Amino acid sequence: MAHQSELIAEDIHAYLKAQEEKGMLRFITCGSVDDGKSTLIGRLLWDSKLVFEDQLAALKADSKRVGTQGDDIDYALLLDGLQAEREQGITIDVAYRFFSTDKRKFIVADTPGHEQYTRNMVTGASTAGVAVILIDGRKGVLTQTKRHSYLVSLVGIRNVVLAINKMDLVDYSAERFEAIKEEYEAFAADLGFEKITSVPISALKGDNIIEPSARTPWYHGPTLLAYLETVEVANDACEKPFRMPVQWVNRPDLDFRGFCGTVGSGVIRPGDEVVVPSSGQTSRVERIVTMDGDLEEAFAGQAVTLTLSDEIDISRGDLLAAPLARPAHADQFEAHLVWMHEDALLPGRSYLIKTGATTIPAQVSDLKYKVNVNSLQREAGKTLELNEVGVCNISVSKAISFDPYRENRATGNFILIDRFSNATVGAGMIDFALRRATNIHWQSLDIDKHTRAELMGQKPRVLWFTGLSGAGKSTIANLVEKKLHSLGKHTYTLDGDNIRHGLNRDLGFTDADRVENIRRVAESAKLFVDAGLIVLVSFISPFKSERDMAREMLETGEFVEVFVNTPLEVCEERDPKGLYKKARAGQLKNFTGIDSDYEAPENPEIILDAGEKTAEELAEEIVRELWG
Repeated sequence: MAHQSELIAEDIHAYLKAQEEKGMLRFITCGSVDDGKSTLIGRLLWDSKLVFEDQLAALKADSKRVGTQGDDIDYALLLDGLQAEREQGITIDVAYRFFSTDKRKFIVADTPGHEQYTRNMVTGASTAGVAVILIDGRKGVLTQTKRHSYLVSLVGIRNVVLAINKMDLVDYSAERFEAIKEEYEAFAADLGFEKITSVPISALKGDNIIEPSARTPWYHGPTLLAYLETVEVANDACEKPFRMPVQWVNRPDLDFRGFCGTVGSGVIRPGDEVVVPSSGQTSRVERIVTMDGDLEEAFAGQAVTLTLSDEIDISRGDLLAAPLARPAHADQFEAHLVWMHEDALLPGRSYLIKTGATTIPAQVSDLKYKVNVNSLQREAGKTLELNEVGVCNISVSKAISFDPYRENRATGNFILIDRFSNATVGAGMIDFALRRATNIHWQSLDIDKHTRAELMGQKPRVLWFTGLSGAGKSTIANLVEKKLHSLGKHTYTLDGDNIRHGLNRDLGFTDADRVENIRRVAESAKLFVDAGLIVLVSFISPFKSERDMAREMLETGEFVEVFVNTPLEVCEERDPKGLYKKARAGQLKNFTGIDSDYEAPENPEIILDAGEKTAEELAEEIVRELWG
């Protein structure tokens, strides 16, 4: 190493043991573009003597090639690792670095300042205990400073260092320092920070980074490193009620059944009582098993296997909790959601939610409002775009156990996953359970779907016709219904245009409205199937995820997807309503096939080549295939 601890050379084993026994602090640096975040961390790495010889050689070469400090070392290059970052002189990705001092170990995340990288900043902040928010002493509190402060507060960080940087460029002015400090504290008063410590620094010159600076004799507080070495980050995870998501049920033989997981919060000991909130069943911990032998206690962060004194039903995804401080258990809740994908959030669309060891279907049932992270004002909106933050209601396919995020970060967080690409599209923090979810129950009825279907002498099902506008869906569905009627079948047709005159008259043709349109129709079709009817649904239904959502609402065999496969050029040639002509002229926006995508079915039950046969022939083909 370019600088190294004397203990490394004298006794490497003693050095490693000392490192192992030190406490760990995770912190992030954030702030506006060019406030000096990367330079600050580079200076910390340099001054803490953790720059290797090869890194030093590369740093000197890069400083001459793409540095911004003339012949001097550009410390920011220790962090800006991507080629694009070095060429542009900005941070894009989250850069994690480890360093240590005699008192503490640190993992620091250097997060990007640009607004378009908000998702990166939230990712970096999600595991941090302290935030170092940099402000350029020349510019003061900026919009990006406020945005990052809000996001820091949102993810639950309560200890903040306000590092007022580039003091060398304002002549180390005490008046300037105090003015920025007062302005920031006034802004942050409602963000819920426990303590804000302001430090005047120059990351480039090293003032008040490691040692007190003689150029700020008016400042009597700690240096930045002294603060980081001594700040008491409340590791209150151990003081919170016991929570452990079950990741695996370990059953190697008939004599052992253990529940494996990482303790999310609290402390657990043999003899302690635990509850499974989903069932209400309780038992007592018999053993705490690890590879190194049984433990007398386990606390937050430890991966263990618990055995219980009773045989109770516990599966992967269940939560073990303290019975006297139970978590909420509901299938609907309100949450803050940070959108992290280029494709916008569409309320009503089916996603996967992952919280703890549970992954189940979920949907955003209502976007209540968006939060303007620059002004902190609430704004109306139907969707969330990349990097936007909103408050929404989320419903899940079955009840889950959780705590509000502000009370327990371990059990109050979740991510949303696209069901088809498996991409993480959103990260959320639960606010509270929607209690109405526990007050509404299915009413048991004596006459059910099978009884109604038996009376009608038919098997209820949905024939879901999908295809482009002008493909012939409604015409074919109408002919199929006439043929079924002549066979004595009980039917009902839900047609796209007809439904928009009533049930869905409030919806337009944006992607979000299309999703809600299909969700309502699918729920209606499900009710008709429950009534014992054969339902013919004729909608463009352009998105695969919504068609699959409709399929999942029904029992196996009740959903028949009919793809009316008419080429776009044929549909345009037909154009019975003149819609394609308007769309091509730019008079009709969000028109499927022109400026809005149509996702063709991958494995439909029936494919109709509607460009070659008549509607009568295609209708007869469906009836013959399904009813012989």
